[in-house]
Amino acid sequence: MRISDIHQTLGQLGALPVHRERVLRAWLQAKPLDACRKRQQAENFLPVAVRGYLPQLAQQLEQLAHIHSQHPGSDGSMRLLVQLADGQMVESVLLPRDGLCVSTQVGCAVACRFCMTGKSGLIRQLTSGEIIAQVVLARRLRPVKKVVFMGMGEPAHNLANVLEAIDLLGTDGRIGHKNLVFSTVGDRRVFELLPQQRVKPALALSLHTTNAALRQHLLPKAPPIAPQELVELGEAYAHQVGYPIQYQWTLLKGINDSQDELDEALRLLKGKYAILNIIPFNSLEGDSYQRPDPQRIIEILKYVHSRGVLTKIRNSAGQDVDGGCGQLRARAEQAIDASRLHSRHS
Repeated sequence: MRISDIHQTLGQLGALPVHRERVLRAWLQAKPLDACRKRQQAENFLPVAVRGYLPQLAQQLEQLAHIHSQHPGSDGSMRLLVQLADGQMVESVLLPRDGLCVSTQVGCAVACRFCMTGKSGLIRQLTSGEIIAQVVLARRLRPVKKVVFMGMGEPAHNLANVLEAIDLLGTDGRIGHKNLVFSTVGDRRVFELLPQQRVKPALALSLHTTNAALRQHLLPKAPPIAPQELVELGEAYAHQVGYPIQYQWTLLKGINDSQDELDEALRLLKGKYAILNIIPFNSLEGDSYQRPDPQRIIEILKYVHSRGVLTKIRNSAGQDVDGGCGQLRARAEQAIDASRLHSRHS
């Protein structure tokens, strides 16, 4: 189910834009769809045909997704394994300070070598309704005032559904536009379409290295955009929307943590409207790469930051629950496969 499908159906039942907004706003707030304003009854502000349809709509929305399991972390985060109506699973993460990371695809086609999600390949797209359902489920547990599209999947490969979800969250969802963060490996369609949207999200670009050949190796199916051009495209968007670009740099020991890399990163980003997010690799995600030593991570942060590029350490939330993105889903799928195998042989 897509958000546009809901708008169309409600419109056919006589709902005006204001009525559709009320229904969707109630859903986004994890309230009953016929939730009333203070001292006002539903029949006073929703058409009769719409009120009659709401129980069916509520059931359809409830069936979009449910929480399969919860995995709280010691850092205040909580990883959620979310099961969709067809049995597929995705992950979302409640972050400290009222944030939520959501998935946009089951699996991913970019095949980043350091990412568990990429190992499964792309299984299917999420609809805009399934993306929003993750927000609704999370809001039943905690307030959500920021949504980052950094979970499973490449948002640029599911652009129509992601933009539809962002539009709803930034309007009826009443989330500040800069608190909606579109994360991508880089796709020219993103830079063409985002400036045209009613809701213009913040942008996080997966940089990871200044070496074009190394970046293509680490992100083998990403569009062939050189780091220099990626930063130029990001800088143009940053000045269009008025908030900085977040450049993501997954730190891999012996791969992209050298002094030469740091100096090239400074050359690329100094003077730009940018934040460099250093993300130490979650070593549990695989054995091909390693996380740098803690002291080296601090040295990198201080070196880049002290030379004029705003730099932050962004550890993956919930590392203590072995929950790097894609791992919970992988373990759940393994358990299901093992159970099926056991059933066949019992």
